[in-house]
Amino acid sequence: MPASLRCGRFTLALDRPLLMGVLNVTPDSFSDGGRYLERGAAIERARRMVEEGADIVDVGGESTRPGARPVSEEEELARVLPVLAALRDLPVPVSVDTRRPRVMREAIAAGASMVNDVEALEAPGALEAVAAADCAVCLMHKRGDPATMQDNPVYADVVGEVKAYLAARIASVLAAGIARDRIVADPGFGFGKTAAHNLALLARLGEFADLGVPVAAGLSRKSTLGAITGRPVGERLAASLAAALLAAEAGAAILRVHDVRETRDALAVWLAVRAVGR
Repeated sequence: MPASLRCGRFTLALDRPLLMGVLNVTPDSFSDGGRYLERGAAIERARRMVEEGADIVDVGGESTRPGARPVSEEEELARVLPVLAALRDLPVPVSVDTRRPRVMREAIAAGASMVNDVEALEAPGALEAVAAADCAVCLMHKRGDPATMQDNPVYADVVGEVKAYLAARIASVLAAGIARDRIVADPGFGFGKTAAHNLALLARLGEFADLGVPVAAGLSRKSTLGAITGRPVGERLAASLAAALLAAEAGAAILRVHDVRETRDALAVWLAVRAVGR
């Protein structure tokens, strides 16, 4: 695995898990939908997350939660571009969470240093949009569309199938001229997977090191944690921290989280204990 991740003008060392703060400029995201739809609130939240320890800020203008309906390309651009333009001076990379090639191109032009794509650059023109830039890309596995992906997803071997898909997408991305030190892989917790599938992926997350790129894990506040604890989405902090630490222990290089400050503190304790044990 590369020792660092190249994100445009930024180079991020991978000697500890990085925190990717989630910023949804949407009215319908499962956790914070509507809270940061207004441009000023989104900008303030992004800057606060950096103060709290975010290494990357991930801005999304279309909800991909289970059951979500797509928005128009124009609406997605109207949501994300003003925020990206206002965050050009952030001291950390800003990622755009999108599956549309035009949004990728315009977001990169507006200052995005990373593309986080739930469709792993499968859309026509997506590979070319990223290859033409110097940004990083996060390739995620999902099965089905957000509106229907949780309708009885079935796998014979969820870990093997997700790994094989990501390996194939990494090969395609490398063939398109995108260097390995710009690539991240994400098994896509909750994207066309049952709670049992998600737990199997977390339990065997260490096996994804075979992909040869950093692995991202996004479990924060997700429904699997609610199924385990019986807690609603607003009361899943403790479960999210436990999941983040389990993912870090398994080798996750990037943790995609809503609660940056709390996750940073939990990681600080974990890192301190690891340092003593070495």
